[in-house]
Amino acid sequence: MSDGSLKLDDFGDLIERPSARIRRSVQKRRASTGLPHLALGRLDELGSWLAAAQGQVPVTPVRQPRAVLFAGDHGIAGAGVSARPAGGAHALVRAVLDGGSPAAVLARHNGVPVRVVDISLDCPPEDLPEDVTRYRVRRGSGRLDAEDALSREEAERAFRTGMAVADEEADSGTDLLVLGDLSVGGTTAAGVLIAALCGTDASVVTGRGGLRIDDVTWMRKCAAVRDGLRRARPVLGDQLQLLATVGGADLAAMTGFLLQAAVRRTPVVLDGVVSAACALVGQRIAFRAPDWWLAGQASGEPGQAKALDRMSLEPLLDHGVTVGEGAGALLALPLVRAAAALAAELPELPGPAEPAGEAAQENPAAGPVAGEAVQEAT
Repeated sequence: MSDGSLKLDDFGDLIERPSARIRRSVQKRRASTGLPHLALGRLDELGSWLAAAQGQVPVTPVRQPRAVLFAGDHGIAGAGVSARPAGGAHALVRAVLDGGSPAAVLARHNGVPVRVVDISLDCPPEDLPEDVTRYRVRRGSGRLDAEDALSREEAERAFRTGMAVADEEADSGTDLLVLGDLSVGGTTAAGVLIAALCGTDASVVTGRGGLRIDDVTWMRKCAAVRDGLRRARPVLGDQLQLLATVGGADLAAMTGFLLQAAVRRTPVVLDGVVSAACALVGQRIAFRAPDWWLAGQASGEPGQAKALDRMSLEPLLDHGVTVGEGAGALLALPLVRAAAALAAELPELPGPAEPAGEAAQENPAAGPVAGEAVQEAT
């Protein structure tokens, strides 16, 4: 990507898996604590995942998490597919900024800063702070059942914006990202992407959304996903064009964000069906990328379940949180922190193999740790 052109195939070369050698070191250290195998359940798996992402043993605590919420309106909301009014995503953004939304409350009590990025809100930019709107690509996305959501140039701009945000977070020292969306109509676009990439029908992936739409609205949403799916299938081989055709600016930005976070070796906790759809597109671009992502929660949306199953990601929580905003992912954050604390602080029992507490560290650019007998295998 150094020549200025966006080459999605480059991500396949740039993204490496978290260290398998470090994961083995974590498992060896865990065995030396004397606790029975599986006594900590998935917390053991979480601890080794985080250590492998960090490239060191013992794992370090999560000190600088950040919730990043991409905001946008979707023209398909005008077809009556949402319980919220078309063009109303700015109200969701305002609730987060004012501290009264579910995500804002959870973030505050977890000590997590929240960053809102307006990609395609359908409101005058002066209605919101400049630091929120400065990355806007366009005002609203097109109605995906009848026209392209974006031009290809807009899709590339949105994708690059997501990459830039991921770079900014990595450069600032953020060590764990929580991804969410603030959208109206976004779950319909997500349903189209998931149905297209999983080769399934509209009814299989269409859920009730954050406000639990009624049967009539659900049928309209199914029809919109079906019509969008017809338009998506001819461009399945071109992921950027797929995002332009049926995704929307916010989803394109989230996909770029997820892939660049993986390039920068920064783990991400996914929220609901929208982030899962973007992750599924990201997997199609770079098959190793999902190893850097954690499914925070099962929202109960059928499309999310389909996408996570395709990526072999198992949610940490199953509370049916469909509100979006990254709220479900924020609920999972204390478990990630607990797993890191246990992996780092449980004392090792002295043994003949090596002194208790010996640390192994890995610099991805420097290769294996000097003297390490076990070779990396990814």
